[in-house]
Amino acid sequence: MIIFWRSLALIIVVGLAVTGCSSMKPYMESPQYDEASKRFQHPAGYRNDKGFFDLLGLAGAFFTREKDPAERDGFPLRDPAAQPPATDGTDVTWIGHASLLFRHGGVSVLTDPVFSERASPFRFSGPKRVVPAAYTPESLPHVDIIVISHAHYDHLDMPSLRRLAVEQPDIRVIVPLGLAHYVRRAGFTDVTEIDWWQTDQRDGVDVTATPVRHWASRTPFDRNRTLWAGFMITFRDGYRFYFAGDTGYSADFTATRERLGAPDFAAIPIGAYEPRDFMRESHCTPEEAVQIFRDLDAGSAVAVHWGTFKLTLEPLAEPPVRLRAALAEAGIAERRFRALTHGERWNLGQSGN
Repeated sequence: MIIFWRSLALIIVVGLAVTGCSSMKPYMESPQYDEASKRFQHPAGYRNDKGFFDLLGLAGAFFTREKDPAERDGFPLRDPAAQPPATDGTDVTWIGHASLLFRHGGVSVLTDPVFSERASPFRFSGPKRVVPAAYTPESLPHVDIIVISHAHYDHLDMPSLRRLAVEQPDIRVIVPLGLAHYVRRAGFTDVTEIDWWQTDQRDGVDVTATPVRHWASRTPFDRNRTLWAGFMITFRDGYRFYFAGDTGYSADFTATRERLGAPDFAAIPIGAYEPRDFMRESHCTPEEAVQIFRDLDAGSAVAVHWGTFKLTLEPLAEPPVRLRAALAEAGIAERRFRALTHGERWNLGQSGN
């Protein structure tokens, strides 16, 4: 608990400094931007009425919890280099948490790249990996495109971006409104901000930001000053890959399918959902992830956002168990929506959809 209070104090100090010197421009042209509060918002609102002392209570429960066995023992890790790439050129490798390397038609897409030991602004405190990242920025194969879903530390990690920019500085990076200055500060120059339903079109690959039910912050004082998003990536041959980022359940996924078409492949989060009264607005359960899969009418999907960092109170190993049960209940073959081993590469030509 002493570490928790020290970390909280440091977050407040850092937050005041960052907020005080921030020159974030307003985004009055965005339908998601509320000029009165100078914050982005979801059209359905955010129905979480928990206050500061509720959050302290949750933090206390987290730091005094019985240790999860997976925090000690971790999970298996496969070496991506030991697995052959897909013969048809379409595969996905789970690096860990929300980080994926997806490849189709000679184009490689990296999602929410986080390679650091902790998902935190501090090296000494915060959620720590229970499994090493399957790649390092130095061992990562060629990347053409990076998409970053939002500002939270388990999705936007500045040390990882800095290391990536040293290795591959010419990557095309697409982010929601308000995040470009972080990515440029890390060393990338080809950076594009887009709003929900806007598309960055280039070299035969269209990247469209889509609405999801979440929120964003990096300090206690900048909540929703930047936008959050999922992404639909459409390749030259019409193949569609959808990355949900981080989200609670909402009607957004039906709207995405109706507006952009059903994805051939999707990455859908299944973890960080307990306690439910805190998390239902921003993190879906495995059962809700299956409903998202159905709303999107996805050909196949991979589960992300589980088993890497201990972020919430459910056991780390629980999400894929509940996912398999939910798929069985819905009559969906497990081979269509898989929870991979860390580092596992899935040849999507063998997805069986």
